Amino acid sequence: MSVVIYRKNIKQVYFMGRIVLNREKCKACYLCIEACPNKVLDRDTEVNGLGYYPAKVVGNQNCVGCAMCARVCPDIAIEKVYR
Repeated sequence: MSVVIYRKNIKQVYFMGRIVLNREKCKACYLCIEACPNKVLDRDTEVNGLGYYPAKVVGNQNCVGCAMCARVCPDIAIEKVYR
């Protein structure tokens, strides 16, 4: 996905990422929340099937697709990071 912004006759294109998180695999270690530079992830308020409060995506519009969250996830709960 990309966003086009025009400023003073200059076209700037910003590419945004998107995270796909499997909340049923998440065991609430919250390493992904700490690793995210743009604070796209946060703690969920509802439990998953394992009885944990998993991470959830709260700001996909701020995601840059760096995949730091997926790299640190020990449970491979973050299935895809689109750039």
